Amino acid sequence: MSPVKPPLSLRGLSKSYGGQLVVDGFDLELEPGRCHGLLGPNGAGKTTTLRLALGLIGADAGTVELLGYPMPDQARLARRKVGVVPQVDSLDPDFTVGENLQTYGRYFGLSGKVIAERIPSLLDFAGLAGKADAPILTLSGGMKRRLTLARALVNDPDLIFLDEPTTGLDPQARHLIWQGLRRLIAQGKTLLLTTHFMDEAERLCDVISVMDKGRIIVRGSPRELIAGHIEPHVVEIYGDGLGEWSACASSFCRRCEQAGETLFCYTDDPEKLVAELEASQGLRYLHRPANLEDVFLKLTGRDLRD
Repeated sequence: MSPVKPPLSLRGLSKSYGGQLVVDGFDLELEPGRCHGLLGPNGAGKTTTLRLALGLIGADAGTVELLGYPMPDQARLARRKVGVVPQVDSLDPDFTVGENLQTYGRYFGLSGKVIAERIPSLLDFAGLAGKADAPILTLSGGMKRRLTLARALVNDPDLIFLDEPTTGLDPQARHLIWQGLRRLIAQGKTLLLTTHFMDEAERLCDVISVMDKGRIIVRGSPRELIAGHIEPHVVEIYGDGLGEWSACASSFCRRCEQAGETLFCYTDDPEKLVAELEASQGLRYLHRPANLEDVFLKLTGRDLRD
């Protein structure tokens, strides 16, 4: 029996624009039935990587195989079983909710009967049950985003690209979508997720690759990345007197970083630091376990990327 090919395989992938290397010798292989996170600051090369993977653009060097098909030569064949949630919604404002799903399903050669049978479960997935006849222009921004998610599933894809899927959603809608994505993983679907919500990546992803300047800089499960790249405890300190007190912080913790009016103290043993803060006047603090956002900021920096 021949081994099962990975849903997506990127080997030695490179891409430049205007002489600037955007994707630099990139390797990535997805394991089927898992959620893979691709994280990075703006300009790290994530969107270009997704476009290369989907065969929307060609690479300068390296190879792409999507569901076993070489890209971009056989992109049409590969994308029959791929779902895509783009960053920007592209719903047709002249159609109803149901008509948008019908039209999109036709692109995959599905019959009207098959699409109609799938619409109720797709709308239920997106929390839009009963909205099939609603005009697109009557939907809120969050509802449109959820419909875009449902639309990506109309062809029952094996691999789903999710490019910042919950941007613009309120907490209730985000949790609804998270539950739906977990069900897809349980059904054996493979997900490739990009997001700026670190809690989302930590909740959903089995494996995370952190990307910066066109390259993967670390890869592992959320738990592995937190354990391997950051101190276990974080104490955030703010309030009057922080400037004077911050000079003493290094004696209580392994590493400190100041961002705006907050001092972040990273430590293995927070007890002495917390006791000192309890005795200090004018200072407030938050003691919490380290998380994926702490790892991300340590690896990619706190400077704003545009």
